[in-house]
Amino acid sequence: MLKVIADSTCNLPQETLDEYDIRIAPIPIQFGEETFEEGVDIDRDLFYRKIEETGIIPTSSQPTPAWFSRYYKELHQQGHSILVITVTGKHSGTFNSATMAKSLAPEADVHVFDSKSISLGTGWMVLEAVRAIQAGVSQPDVVSRIEAIRERAKLFMTPATLKYLQMSGRVGTLQGALASLLSIKPIIHLKDGLLEVMENVRTRGKALDRLIDRLEEAVGTTAPVNLAVIHARAQEEGLSVLERAKDVFNVQETLFGDLVASLSAHGGPGIIGLFAYPL
Repeated sequence: MLKVIADSTCNLPQETLDEYDIRIAPIPIQFGEETFEEGVDIDRDLFYRKIEETGIIPTSSQPTPAWFSRYYKELHQQGHSILVITVTGKHSGTFNSATMAKSLAPEADVHVFDSKSISLGTGWMVLEAVRAIQAGVSQPDVVSRIEAIRERAKLFMTPATLKYLQMSGRVGTLQGALASLLSIKPIIHLKDGLLEVMENVRTRGKALDRLIDRLEEAVGTTAPVNLAVIHARAQEEGLSVLERAKDVFNVQETLFGDLVASLSAHGGPGIIGLFAYPL
């Protein structure tokens, strides 16, 4: 049987991971000299509490090849082949780490797939893959399905503050300082796995409006879509965006989640993301 491994950025709830027996490789999060593994010894509450206590905005890394090879060996011994679905390789070394791990378990049948997405964008591909496996779809066809999702998927985001993006190197120091001074809110989209600023607007309300507008331009309002809203400690705003999206789009299924700590380290609290793909 084909088994799926993902990394902790996929943002799927624990009950989904348990239901489909999805293995998770944790993203390391560093606070100065301290290193934690997401979902193992740090959760969102501790993450934000440590930021408040230390004043440190942490950095993140990628799971070691050893994490992946441990799963490869375990699943191979159980008679399974393996599909690994990772966060975008354009912003993380996780895809490379999972690929390198194949040499540590050469006996295992492993296919590593770059989602070219983040958070529940990756999560939707993981969920579609395990559902297809349960339905008896062959491994090549499972990969073809998530490749099709990757090609059609659209993700738009807006942060509440540029401080985190600036400190993580996602925007330049001068650009970030000027934008913060002017209270500019960027609209960011994911293009071929890379986060890019599309436009800047002047207010939070307008930025949330533009998420809807941009997704409408990208996928239309008539084709059936699966959709996700991601927020970082902004549940009320996230739910508002979700309800508005349900009114605008032909939504079949939704996912909703608080952004994992390893990604919040870059986007900061208050970031809102809207993801969809046509079925």
